[in-house]
Amino acid sequence: MLLFWILFNLFVLAMLALDLGVPRLSVSRLGPGTQGGSFRRALGWSAIWIALAAAFAVVVFFWHGRTFALQFVTGYVIELSLSIDNLFVFLLIFRYFKVAGEHQHKVLLGGIVGALVMRGLFIWLGVSLIGRFQWITYAFGALLIYSGCKLLRQGEKKIDPEKNFVLRGFRRILPVTDDYVGGQFFTRRNGLYATPLLVALLVIETTDVLLAIDSVPAVLSITVNPFIVYTSNVFAILGLRSMYFALAGMIDVFHYLHYGLSAVLIFIGVKMLAAHYVAIPTELALGIVVVVLGASILMSLLHPQTKQNQ
Repeated sequence: MLLFWILFNLFVLAMLALDLGVPRLSVSRLGPGTQGGSFRRALGWSAIWIALAAAFAVVVFFWHGRTFALQFVTGYVIELSLSIDNLFVFLLIFRYFKVAGEHQHKVLLGGIVGALVMRGLFIWLGVSLIGRFQWITYAFGALLIYSGCKLLRQGEKKIDPEKNFVLRGFRRILPVTDDYVGGQFFTRRNGLYATPLLVALLVIETTDVLLAIDSVPAVLSITVNPFIVYTSNVFAILGLRSMYFALAGMIDVFHYLHYGLSAVLIFIGVKMLAAHYVAIPTELALGIVVVVLGASILMSLLHPQTKQNQ
């Protein structure tokens, strides 16, 4: 198993290096709203990550059997759905800080690397807590139900980075320039200064901590196998950057998605609370998640927002 952990992480590093190191293929050259070949390249990378996740599910099937493969697929679908919803947050952050399209890939790359590290820590902590304290599953279940209800009530997403306590503390330590200084994170002007690009990255990183509080317990409701939980998270996160550039221009289309995600979080929370009394098969859980999310996407397409409501 240790060898498989090593091989998987080497594979992840190799794919990131391919994305960054091959200019003609790299999604790093893209910006939201790009047209033609750039859009197709982002869409192509999104398809590649989904195809790789599907291929990995096949590997898990032949390696550990149908149950583990289903757990991976269910966890991946949940994580991918939550990650797509996170694109709304990223878009708002970029709009708030007026980050140019050519600089957004740097922030997203830093955010993804940070997310991988934080998710690994969250997964290790969550699995350890469940292993030692079985009652913690009730706390996770209640947290997911609360998050689902909060998401249901929030309506249109809003963001105010100035309320981010980490950002306020950071600005007391290091001064920030007014301009982006060619897309750099730091610059020297009679001392070390941070740029708004670093501030945007900091907001995305701290926001991802809050998002992980929902996503990691959601997958732990499906399985507590750390490798399945970790790999499903990783595949969803790695595809997020290319999906952002592919969907940024039409992200407002999915205005009912948060209702579907809210229902999914509440369902998963109830599943965790009832796990010791009613066993919900993974196949049924996967079917419910797919149907609910599919219905929210279909409703968004059938009933588009008017300009007055946008």
